[in-house]
Amino acid sequence: MTISAAEFKQALQLWASGVTVMTTQSEQHGLQGMTVSAFSSVSAEPALILCCVNGAADTVEGIDDSQCFAVNILTTAQQNTSNQFAGGCSHEERFASNPWHTAITGAPLLSESLMSLDCKLVEKVQAGSHWILIGEVQACELRNGEPLLYYRAGYRELATTDEKS
Repeated sequence: MTISAAEFKQALQLWASGVTVMTTQSEQHGLQGMTVSAFSSVSAEPALILCCVNGAADTVEGIDDSQCFAVNILTTAQQNTSNQFAGGCSHEERFASNPWHTAITGAPLLSESLMSLDCKLVEKVQAGSHWILIGEVQACELRNGEPLLYYRAGYRELATTDEKS
C-alpha cells in the first residue's frame, strides 16, 4: 500500500530546495515559463540536467515544439518572479515584468537570476502525472547573489555568518 498524495506532499515539504523558473520559446506557442521545484543535475560529461514538470502544464507543449528550454535559478530578490511564473499571471505578463534575453538555443534566460542554463531537450520520459525532461546544457550564465529557497510551503534565505573571528 502506498501513501496518499497528501501525505507525500506533506513529507516533501521538509525538503528544502532552490527555486527555478523553466522557460522556452517556440514559433507555435511563443514565450512560456513556469516555476519548477523539481530540478537536478544528472551528469557532468555530458552536462545533463533534469526537471520534472506536471503533464498538464502548457509549457511542455512549447518545449516539445522548440526542443529547448532554460532553467533559471532565482535569487532572494525574485520571490515575485517565482509567484508570477507559478501561475499568478499570463505568460506575456511574466516576461514583460522580468528582464530576459536569449542565448544559444533561443530559450529565454532571466537576466536577473542567479544562474541560467540554456539546454537542448534530449529526452522526455513520462512518470505518473509528470514528465521528466532531460536537457543537455549548451551554455550557462552565472551571476552574483543569494539563492531563493523553498521549505515548508514558504520562501527562505540562507543564513549568513560573519566568518571573521
